[in-house]
Amino acid sequence: MPESAGPVSELTSQYVSQVTNDLEHNLKEQDRITAELAVLQEQLATLQRDHAVLLNMQQALGIAAAAGGVAVPSPRKKSGGARRTEARKPAPKPATAKATAKKPAVRKPAVKKATSEAAQPTLVELVRRHLAEQHEPRSAAEVTEALDRAHPDRGVQTKVVRATLENLVARNGAQRTKQGSSVFYTVPGEPAGRAAQESAADTAASTGTGN
Repeated sequence: MPESAGPVSELTSQYVSQVTNDLEHNLKEQDRITAELAVLQEQLATLQRDHAVLLNMQQALGIAAAAGGVAVPSPRKKSGGARRTEARKPAPKPATAKATAKKPAVRKPAVKKATSEAAQPTLVELVRRHLAEQHEPRSAAEVTEALDRAHPDRGVQTKVVRATLENLVARNGAQRTKQGSSVFYTVPGEPAGRAAQESAADTAASTGTGN
Protein backbone atom coordinates (compact mmCIF):
# COMPACT_ATOMS: atom_id res chain seq x y z
CA MET A 1 0.00 0.00 0.00
CA PRO A 2 2.72 2.63 0.75
CA GLU A 3 4.38 1.85 -2.62
CA SER A 4 1.27 2.98 -4.57
CA ALA A 5 0.77 6.13 -2.49
CA GLY A 6 3.70 7.89 -4.20
CA PRO A 7 2.38 7.66 -7.82
CA VAL A 8 -1.16 8.55 -6.68
CA SER A 9 0.07 11.69 -4.89
CA GLU A 10 2.15 12.71 -7.90
CA LEU A 11 -0.83 12.20 -10.25
CA THR A 12 -3.07 14.25 -7.95
CA SER A 13 -0.49 17.02 -7.89
CA GLN A 14 -0.40 17.05 -11.70
CA TYR A 15 -4.20 17.31 -11.86
CA VAL A 16 -4.21 20.18 -9.36
CA SER A 17 -1.56 22.03 -11.35
CA GLN A 18 -3.44 21.49 -14.62
CA VAL A 19 -6.76 22.67 -13.17
CA THR A 20 -5.08 25.75 -11.69
CA ASN A 21 -3.53 26.65 -15.05
CA ASP A 22 -6.84 26.09 -16.83
CA LEU A 23 -8.65 28.35 -14.35
CA GLU A 24 -6.08 31.12 -14.81
CA HIS A 25 -6.35 30.85 -18.60
CA ASN A 26 -10.15 30.90 -18.36
CA LEU A 27 -10.12 34.12 -16.31
CA LYS A 28 -7.74 35.80 -18.74
CA GLU A 29 -9.99 34.86 -21.65
CA GLN A 30 -13.03 36.24 -19.81
CA ASP A 31 -11.20 39.55 -19.24
CA ARG A 32 -10.12 39.74 -22.88
CA ILE A 33 -13.61 39.05 -24.24
CA THR A 34 -15.16 41.50 -21.76
CA ALA A 35 -12.84 44.25 -23.00
CA GLU A 36 -13.62 43.48 -26.64
CA LEU A 37 -17.36 43.49 -25.90
CA ALA A 38 -17.05 46.89 -24.23
CA VAL A 39 -15.30 48.30 -27.30
CA LEU A 40 -17.93 46.81 -29.64
CA GLN A 41 -20.77 48.17 -27.52
CA GLU A 42 -19.21 51.63 -27.63
CA GLN A 43 -18.89 51.44 -31.42
CA LEU A 44 -22.50 50.23 -31.69
CA ALA A 45 -23.72 53.18 -29.59
CA THR A 46 -21.82 55.59 -31.88
CA LEU A 47 -23.39 54.01 -34.99
CA GLN A 48 -26.84 54.24 -33.44
CA ARG A 49 -26.36 57.96 -32.73
CA ASP A 50 -25.19 58.50 -36.33
CA HIS A 51 -28.20 56.56 -37.57
CA ALA A 52 -30.59 58.83 -35.68
CA VAL A 53 -28.92 61.97 -37.08
CA LEU A 54 -29.08 60.61 -40.65
CA LEU A 55 -32.75 59.67 -40.24
CA ASN A 56 -33.55 63.23 -39.16
CA MET A 57 -31.71 64.61 -42.18
CA GLN A 58 -33.45 62.18 -44.50
CA GLN A 59 -36.82 63.19 -43.12
CA ALA A 60 -36.03 66.89 -43.53
CA LEU A 61 -34.83 66.40 -47.10
CA GLY A 62 -37.88 64.29 -47.91
CA ILE A 63 -40.24 67.02 -46.69
CA ALA A 64 -38.38 69.64 -48.74
CA ALA A 65 -38.54 67.48 -51.85
CA ALA A 66 -42.28 66.91 -51.34
CA ALA A 67 -42.84 70.65 -50.91
CA GLY A 68 -40.92 71.31 -54.13
CA GLY A 69 -43.06 68.78 -56.01
CA VAL A 70 -46.27 70.49 -54.93
CA ALA A 71 -44.99 73.89 -56.05
CA VAL A 72 -44.41 72.65 -59.61
CA PRO A 73 -47.67 71.73 -61.43
CA SER A 74 -47.42 68.95 -63.96
CA PRO A 75 -48.20 69.94 -67.60
CA ARG A 76 -51.70 69.11 -68.85
CA LYS A 77 -52.42 67.63 -72.22
CA LYS A 78 -54.65 69.83 -74.45
CA SER A 79 -55.90 69.42 -77.97
CA GLY A 80 -54.24 71.50 -80.65
CA GLY A 81 -50.58 72.03 -81.46
CA ALA A 82 -50.53 75.63 -80.22
CA ARG A 83 -52.13 74.71 -76.90
CA ARG A 84 -49.69 71.86 -76.35
CA THR A 85 -46.83 74.27 -76.84
CA GLU A 86 -48.32 76.69 -74.31
CA ALA A 87 -48.90 73.88 -71.81
CA ARG A 88 -45.25 72.99 -71.91
CA LYS A 89 -44.05 76.52 -71.14
CA PRO A 90 -44.34 76.20 -67.30
CA ALA A 91 -41.74 73.40 -67.41
CA PRO A 92 -38.74 75.67 -66.56
CA LYS A 93 -40.25 76.31 -63.09
CA PRO A 94 -38.31 73.45 -61.40
CA ALA A 95 -35.82 76.18 -60.48
CA THR A 96 -38.25 77.02 -57.65
CA ALA A 97 -38.19 73.44 -56.43
CA LYS A 98 -34.43 73.41 -56.71
CA ALA A 99 -34.16 76.55 -54.59
CA THR A 100 -36.54 74.99 -52.02
CA ALA A 101 -34.53 71.78 -51.90
CA LYS A 102 -31.38 73.73 -51.08
CA LYS A 103 -32.82 75.15 -47.86
CA PRO A 104 -31.97 72.09 -45.69
CA ALA A 105 -28.29 72.95 -46.24
CA VAL A 106 -28.45 74.79 -42.90
CA ARG A 107 -28.44 71.34 -41.25
CA LYS A 108 -24.80 70.74 -42.21
CA PRO A 109 -23.62 71.15 -38.58
CA ALA A 110 -25.59 67.99 -37.76
CA VAL A 111 -23.44 66.01 -40.21
CA LYS A 112 -20.32 67.56 -38.69
CA LYS A 113 -21.54 66.58 -35.24
CA ALA A 114 -22.15 63.00 -36.33
CA THR A 115 -18.70 62.83 -37.86
CA SER A 116 -17.06 64.17 -34.70
CA GLU A 117 -18.95 61.64 -32.57
CA ALA A 118 -17.85 58.80 -34.82
CA ALA A 119 -14.25 59.99 -34.52
CA GLN A 120 -14.21 59.73 -30.72
CA PRO A 121 -11.34 57.56 -29.40
CA THR A 122 -12.11 54.08 -28.09
CA LEU A 123 -11.77 53.13 -24.43
CA VAL A 124 -8.60 51.17 -25.23
CA GLU A 125 -7.03 54.29 -26.76
CA LEU A 126 -8.09 56.46 -23.81
CA VAL A 127 -6.65 54.00 -21.27
CA ARG A 128 -3.33 53.62 -23.06
CA ARG A 129 -3.03 57.38 -23.65
CA HIS A 130 -3.67 58.08 -19.96
CA LEU A 131 -1.02 55.56 -18.86
CA ALA A 132 1.49 57.04 -21.32
CA GLU A 133 1.01 60.49 -19.77
CA GLN A 134 1.70 59.29 -16.22
CA HIS A 135 5.07 59.32 -14.47
CA GLU A 136 4.29 56.42 -12.13
CA PRO A 137 2.22 53.20 -12.27
CA ARG A 138 -1.55 53.51 -11.89
CA SER A 139 -4.17 51.09 -10.60
CA ALA A 140 -7.40 50.28 -12.46
CA ALA A 141 -9.37 52.38 -9.96
CA GLU A 142 -7.09 55.40 -10.48
CA VAL A 143 -7.36 55.11 -14.27
CA THR A 144 -11.14 54.85 -14.01
CA GLU A 145 -11.37 57.93 -11.78
CA ALA A 146 -9.21 60.00 -14.15
CA LEU A 147 -11.14 58.95 -17.27
CA ASP A 148 -14.48 59.54 -15.55
CA ARG A 149 -13.42 63.11 -14.74
CA ALA A 150 -12.18 63.73 -18.28
CA HIS A 151 -15.12 62.01 -20.02
CA PRO A 152 -18.16 62.06 -17.68
CA ASP A 153 -20.55 61.32 -20.56
CA ARG A 154 -19.00 57.89 -21.26
CA GLY A 155 -19.89 56.30 -17.90
CA VAL A 156 -16.52 54.57 -17.43
CA GLN A 157 -16.64 51.57 -15.06
CA THR A 158 -13.74 50.10 -13.08
CA LYS A 159 -14.54 46.53 -14.14
CA VAL A 160 -14.40 47.43 -17.84
CA VAL A 161 -11.20 49.47 -17.37
CA ARG A 162 -9.53 46.58 -15.53
CA ALA A 163 -10.51 44.19 -18.32
CA THR A 164 -9.16 46.66 -20.89
CA LEU A 165 -5.87 46.92 -18.99
CA GLU A 166 -5.53 43.13 -18.83
CA ASN A 167 -6.24 42.98 -22.54
CA LEU A 168 -3.44 45.48 -23.16
CA VAL A 169 -1.10 43.40 -20.98
CA ALA A 170 -1.98 40.27 -22.97
CA ARG A 171 -1.10 42.12 -26.20
CA ASN A 172 2.14 43.59 -24.78
CA GLY A 173 0.58 47.04 -24.87
CA ALA A 174 1.01 47.53 -21.12
CA GLN A 175 2.88 46.05 -18.16
CA ARG A 176 1.47 44.78 -14.86
CA THR A 177 3.32 45.12 -11.55
CA LYS A 178 2.27 44.06 -8.04
CA GLN A 179 3.00 45.89 -4.82
CA GLY A 180 1.69 43.77 -2.00
CA SER A 181 -1.93 42.97 -2.79
CA SER A 182 -2.31 45.89 -5.22
CA VAL A 183 -1.88 45.69 -9.01
CA PHE A 184 -0.55 48.62 -11.04
CA TYR A 185 -0.20 49.17 -14.78
CA THR A 186 2.26 51.07 -16.96
CA VAL A 187 3.01 51.53 -20.66
CA PRO A 188 6.33 49.98 -21.84
CA GLY A 189 9.00 52.55 -22.64
CA GLU A 190 7.11 55.48 -21.02
CA PRO A 191 8.28 57.32 -17.84
CA ALA A 192 5.83 55.30 -15.74
CA GLY A 193 7.18 52.07 -17.21
CA ARG A 194 10.76 52.99 -16.34
CA ALA A 195 9.69 54.02 -12.84
CA ALA A 196 7.98 50.66 -12.35
CA GLN A 197 11.08 48.77 -13.52
CA GLU A 198 13.33 50.78 -11.20
CA SER A 199 10.94 50.20 -8.30
CA ALA A 200 10.87 46.46 -9.01
CA ALA A 201 14.68 46.39 -9.19
CA ASP A 202 14.98 48.26 -5.87
CA THR A 203 12.54 45.84 -4.24
CA ALA A 204 14.45 42.83 -5.55
CA ALA A 205 17.75 44.31 -4.35
CA SER A 206 16.46 45.05 -0.88
CA THR A 207 14.96 41.55 -0.62
CA GLY A 208 18.26 39.98 -1.65
CA THR A 209 20.12 42.08 0.91
CA GLY A 210 17.73 41.08 3.63
CA ASN A 211 18.21 37.37 2.89
